[in-house]
Amino acid sequence: MIRNIVLFRLKPEARTEQLQAIERAMKAIRFDGCRRWELVSDLGLREGNLTHAFISEFDDEDAYRAYDAHAEHNRLRRELLAPIVDRLERFQYKTW
Repeated sequence: MIRNIVLFRLKPEARTEQLQAIERAMKAIRFDGCRRWELVSDLGLREGNLTHAFISEFDDEDAYRAYDAHAEHNRLRRELLAPIVDRLERFQYKTW
């Protein structure tokens, strides 16, 4: 299984409604081989943390790559997420 973690910090002017729209739009897409997907907010227990994370799990590398290349997913990244994100980091790894 492949776990994908995307950590990001919102711009100060980002609105809660914008993040909620992204979450709704992502949940509306069915990605083959995606076992789990969630959007979570940082608890703010440590100063300097990024504010949010997308965490997803895929059956295998092919399923992850299909998700990463999905046209609607990329449109949402470009049109909804990119305008409100200050910083974004990605990390994928194999789980057992």
